[in-house]
Amino acid sequence: MLELNAFNRILVVVAHPDDELLGLGGTLYKIKKEFKCFVKVVILGEGITSRSDSRVEESNVKKLSIHRKNILEAKNILGYDELQIYNLPDNQFDTISLLSIIKIVEKEKILFEPQLILTHHNGDVNIDHQLTFQAVNTAFRSQPSESFKGIMTFETPSGTEWISSNDSRKFNPNIFVELENHHIDKKIEAMQCYEYERRPYPHPRSPDALKNRAKNWGVSIGVEYAEPFQLIKYIVRNE
Repeated sequence: MLELNAFNRILVVVAHPDDELLGLGGTLYKIKKEFKCFVKVVILGEGITSRSDSRVEESNVKKLSIHRKNILEAKNILGYDELQIYNLPDNQFDTISLLSIIKIVEKEKILFEPQLILTHHNGDVNIDHQLTFQAVNTAFRSQPSESFKGIMTFETPSGTEWISSNDSRKFNPNIFVELENHHIDKKIEAMQCYEYERRPYPHPRSPDALKNRAKNWGVSIGVEYAEPFQLIKYIVRNE
């Protein structure tokens, strides 16, 4: 049986700042408050410059500095243990080789030795989310020397739900984490740290939308709040 409290080391690999919150912020907060588990978050991309005509615009220097500060503010609210930030170009992961992204993930795998990996679902309109999933799935391919136990994907509101309804990759969760009101409130509080990512209702990243989404997933399994995940791989190893 898969129980989150059975994992001592969990690695979260996301494409952009705020992705560590949108799909699983309540779950991360619950894990750190209730379980003895070490959680590391890896953020691959800088998350800002695709909104400008040029990545090297002077205005981006200030924005990136604020973005980095916001990441740390959100981390302090969620309470996870370790953070590593890279600087891949925002919404342009497809302009660099997939192998380069895989090597980053492989390096983090060797350094951290996680038991469970959480990352984006492949069925998403955002190319960076798609390539992050592909890199994680490749880096954690099942070889004889591997010791990890599982990979789970999460939805990323304002990305995953916008994929075509008839796309075979569409998010189909089969694991749900029951949450309480204070877990969702902390997720929203952390999300509000992101000056350039938070949005007013009815945008999917708005506080009301995030709470409503957690309620809807909760209703689907008969609880008040929940966050959904899709199990990609789980290995029961001989101890």
